[in-house]
Amino acid sequence: MKLGDLEKLVLHYLWNHDSRDVKQVYAHFEKIRGGSLNTYQSTLDRLFKKDLLAREKVGHAFQYRAKVERHELIGQLIKSVTNDFIADDDSSLIAAFSSLSQDFNIEQLDKLEQLIEQQRQKLKQGN
Repeated sequence: MKLGDLEKLVLHYLWNHDSRDVKQVYAHFEKIRGGSLNTYQSTLDRLFKKDLLAREKVGHAFQYRAKVERHELIGQLIKSVTNDFIADDDSSLIAAFSSLSQDFNIEQLDKLEQLIEQQRQKLKQGN
């Protein structure tokens, strides 16, 4: 899944706010980024079609809200990229992640270790 720059900005905005309509999104970004109302409507519609936003009709306008959490999207993007390069029996993803973890601080490594242990326990319970 590919995301454009504006799509990323809109997602960040909606992660930090409750549901918004296109006029509210446009009002926020027109001051800092510019663009037309149509541009923001198209962006919200693309994100909805990518299943990243939910929408509900309120009056004459749709209210949009993030459908996935930030960490879920990051996971989807990592999986999408890695599926293009890694075979089922390949440990390249683990090696790449290990290389990336050199930039983590102690607290982040502790959290990662905790999440891995939680996943390990889930797998053991499933077997």
